[in-house]
Amino acid sequence: MIEQFIREVLAEDVGRGDLYARVSEAVPASAKIIAKSDGVLAGEEYLRVLADIEKFNMVSYKRDGERFTKGEVLLGLSGDSHTLLRIERTLLNMLLHASSIATLTRKYVDLIAPYGTKLLDTRKTRPLLRNFEKYATRIGGATNHRMGLDDALMLKDTHLKTIDNLEIFMERARQKIPFTSKIEIEAETIEMAKKAMEVGADIVMCDNMTSEQLREVVEYKWEHHSSVLLEASGNITLETIEKYAKTGVDAISTGSLIHQANWIDMSMKMD
Repeated sequence: MIEQFIREVLAEDVGRGDLYARVSEAVPASAKIIAKSDGVLAGEEYLRVLADIEKFNMVSYKRDGERFTKGEVLLGLSGDSHTLLRIERTLLNMLLHASSIATLTRKYVDLIAPYGTKLLDTRKTRPLLRNFEKYATRIGGATNHRMGLDDALMLKDTHLKTIDNLEIFMERARQKIPFTSKIEIEAETIEMAKKAMEVGADIVMCDNMTSEQLREVVEYKWEHHSSVLLEASGNITLETIEKYAKTGVDAISTGSLIHQANWIDMSMKMD
């Protein structure tokens, strides 16, 4: 899957061929990827496949998940000049995109780590980039939420509007979905969170609740349904996430790990 993705990314940029290669001779060359801002590295796994496909050598001075600072050399590249110049933008785009997501993710993780709360990503990903972007959040320290509609049954407010009897629906769902699949129900109120637990949800997503409301749900869970997992979601930011983690919720999900990640800066310099 990674190889197919990289071949498609290369095809997007190279098209029918690099025109520079038509008017120059290939010579032995080497280059460095240099950080121009601080961050957390992600993308190395993909770049190794790129190196195999394009037949150039790559030395990693930083590995996936490691922090780096402005001015550090992250990668060393060697091969023929045509190859290194052809893959420059593909390599940098993947490294920048993944590292930017991992860098923001790590900021969230560092804030909630003392409370034992898991950080989850969401399905708010760019079309056809879900595997790549969720890989980047993992490298940053998050845990993936579901990858798609087929690996867990989640009943959001839109689904609940179409269900007349939630108890009967849950009985039918347990008969039809895989034995290992979990059911998660979204709740926008304390009352709905309690009902979701009572009908047998494995996970209850407390959506857009205040930290005070969430704390009440957490207390109810431990008194009546201790095996249920609680997830907080909805407009949770770097400024507010620690407050939610302190409630004792099991996990916090936020799409901002991906859609609010600002690109950090790196460049390739030929030796």
